[in-house]
Amino acid sequence: MILVLNTKCIKYRIAGFTLQFIWGFFMSKGMLFVVSAPSGAGKTTLISRIRKLFPDLLYSISCTTRYPRSGEKNGEHYYFVSIDEFMDMIKDDLFLEWKHVHGNYYGTPALPVKEAILKSKQIMLDIDVQGAKEVFKKVPESVGIFITVLDFTILEKRLRARGSDTEAVIQTRLKNAVIEMTEAGLFKYKIVNEDLNKAVEEFAAIITLYRNDRVDLKLP
Repeated sequence: MILVLNTKCIKYRIAGFTLQFIWGFFMSKGMLFVVSAPSGAGKTTLISRIRKLFPDLLYSISCTTRYPRSGEKNGEHYYFVSIDEFMDMIKDDLFLEWKHVHGNYYGTPALPVKEAILKSKQIMLDIDVQGAKEVFKKVPESVGIFITVLDFTILEKRLRARGSDTEAVIQTRLKNAVIEMTEAGLFKYKIVNEDLNKAVEEFAAIITLYRNDRVDLKLP
């Protein structure tokens, strides 16, 4: 197998042909954490803290067609790709899930996730609620964690503090946040990110629980 990075994202080829993911059923002692939140809930900060606490916890890097924000690095925070490149990956069936959100495309490369689970590793997905729904359908044993806030106005305050989005984008994110917050019940755990340190403790407790009590996963 040859890893090809010619599109800044991940493509896998065997003997010159794009690998098609034909997902059979497998059993493993790995664990898949699916983390979602409305924009402005502090999910990125929380995940960053958790990754420092659990350095062996694998992190799935998503592909996106949006432009990088200040401080974001290609291959570390996201794989930043063009729309044409993203469309090629859809055609080649390289995503576990993908969605068009906030005016941009986001997708989770399938193979890194599958390989991690089959090797009994723990891996975390940082995806939107719509993408999480697709993952729950394909891997129902995955553990959903929803990050939220007590007051909706906090989301708007944080989004505006970023200084990276236009007013139209902010309004779109807030509109989507209303819908996303009503779907928190799809997730097994909910963390209210009012106090960052407390939220980190709750998040860490969930990860630790599944380190001690892993379950068999069926991969589609």
